[in-house]
Amino acid sequence: MSIVMRVPESPNNELLFCGFNQDFACFAIGTKSGFRIYNCDPFKEVIRRAEQAGGIGIVEMLFRCNILALVGGGLNPRYPTNKVLIWDDHQTRPIGELSFKSAVKAVRLRRDRIVCVLETKVYVYNFSDLSLEDTIATAKNDLGLVALCPSSTDMVLACPGLSRGSVRVELYNIRRKTFINAHESDLAALALNLTGTRLATASDKGTLVRVYDTQTGALQQELRRGADRALVYSICFDQLCKYLACSSDKGTVHIFKLSDGTSGGPNKQGNSQGASGSGSGSGGSRKQTSGPGSGKDDNAKSTLRFMKGILPKYFSSEWSFAQFRIPGYSKASVAMKAICAFGAEENTLLTITADGKFLKCNFARGGDCAV
Repeated sequence: MSIVMRVPESPNNELLFCGFNQDFACFAIGTKSGFRIYNCDPFKEVIRRAEQAGGIGIVEMLFRCNILALVGGGLNPRYPTNKVLIWDDHQTRPIGELSFKSAVKAVRLRRDRIVCVLETKVYVYNFSDLSLEDTIATAKNDLGLVALCPSSTDMVLACPGLSRGSVRVELYNIRRKTFINAHESDLAALALNLTGTRLATASDKGTLVRVYDTQTGALQQELRRGADRALVYSICFDQLCKYLACSSDKGTVHIFKLSDGTSGGPNKQGNSQGASGSGSGSGGSRKQTSGPGSGKDDNAKSTLRFMKGILPKYFSSEWSFAQFRIPGYSKASVAMKAICAFGAEENTLLTITADGKFLKCNFARGGDCAV
């Protein structure tokens, strides 16, 4: 469930990377001179390591423990960008290393596995002895898209498939693969919930977020971020899988209510027999939730949705029930790149911007939320 953001190097910005840990209790940043770790609630800096010159382009945490994964970054990287350093912060030194032939795009950790993402490959390693467990071929993946379930009982991994807009889900515990044709265009973001039962995806069009069942590949819900194209920076589920949030280059974070997901899925489901299943984002009917006014946290819906099948699909969409506008938004500024996660306090959303702002809002009342 780690939510991360790579930041292009800028003369006016020290930040190279920002990412929440698996339970959103902390976040780490990589800078041109080291890395730092912050606690979210209460907000405070807990670790600062900037004793040496050189940038850190990836800082992946393992919950709150002393073990981190580091990759060099920026114009003057501290470590080679094709190496993953396993860092013990108690000893303040690397205790392991993984080397590759090309640059590392992303790293994810769980207590028993290390996942490293390259441009067209995903490598899965055993944490205890760094032995290679699995290799997955993907389509070109410059964004380093990957999602890893942190649950101690279920190991689920999602990454781009070989075809455009497709997602491959590995359910290692039950030895099953699910292939989902999520979008017709390239993927821009993906996320798993805490238990690995749901997958959320967005394409580079950025208008829709789709939620799938990871075992069957069935489309459970289709959520509309907006009508205009947008670059989606992050998607996240809350801990109980009741809500989903996404941030984009429009400067607004949208919060959606998720359906139960236990019934009312699409008629068109993936084949879950044998070793693999498949699903499609292009068809099927979803569970219909109640209309506006039936609850403060219902997703907004068009009053013309009863004409579904006659009017364009836009009019049967589910829209966010709460929105948070990032203060000082300017689309031309890289500083407005942002990631979001749900806070430990009920109905709170955390947002971090590329210029180093940490923002917290409450969405209990729905509508427009303020810091």
